[in-house]
Amino acid sequence: MVRSIRHWCLATGMVKDVTATGSKKQLAPTTLGNKLMVKDGWDLYLEDMGSLWLVHWQLISNQVRALVWSIIFSAYFETEFSKKQLIILITRQFEQIGIHSTEGTIEREVDCVLRTYIPAGGQIGMKSEENLDCPLAELDLIQFIPGENLYRFNIGSKPTLSTQVFGFALCRFLAKRFQTRRTSAIEEVMYQNGSPGQAFKLDENSLVEYIEQLESITAGALRLNDTAGLRQIYLSDEIARNLDSWSFKLLDDYYDHE
Repeated sequence: MVRSIRHWCLATGMVKDVTATGSKKQLAPTTLGNKLMVKDGWDLYLEDMGSLWLVHWQLISNQVRALVWSIIFSAYFETEFSKKQLIILITRQFEQIGIHSTEGTIEREVDCVLRTYIPAGGQIGMKSEENLDCPLAELDLIQFIPGENLYRFNIGSKPTLSTQVFGFALCRFLAKRFQTRRTSAIEEVMYQNGSPGQAFKLDENSLVEYIEQLESITAGALRLNDTAGLRQIYLSDEIARNLDSWSFKLLDDYYDHE
């Protein structure tokens, strides 16, 4: 149990490994962990839907401790799929990056992903002791298709995903790309690996709505430009230089109003 808690805290970026003397591995809260899950923090018991979306974003963004999550949400573009198709996808992706695994191990990882997002009552062959839903099932990101033994990404608007939480994810995504530029095409934010569009399974209209709302929240520091049919996100110098602090500023605003 302790090892499991440790793994998920690291996978969701609530804690991090820190250098320590001796042979013991030491953990310390990350900035997000300190703000979200401490006494008098934003949401210690993860009761807010925004917190669940944050945990999901953190999980699929971790390509070290949650690589299977990252691949499934970023590298598979079909709406409907079977478990076997996911196993084939993961196997091929692992081979490309030189990771050696077994089909049984990959199948267990895929099962874990599916159990994370699908209510236990909607899965075939679940034992009674396993019939406990993961909180992320509330996000309704993956749906089971009864009678066909297939699954479906729920693509479209996400009423429980706040603009500020989306904005946090967007800032994190852009921070890796805005070292030398100030614009990003909508297509990048929608379809690239690790993008908010893929992570939250949005459609283009929903993505554009979020960006337009962020333009209002940031007073135009982040805005959408549509010139000659080319839609791009533009960041002011101020926000581009401080994407990390801006991302937490958005979350501060969200939880202050909850």
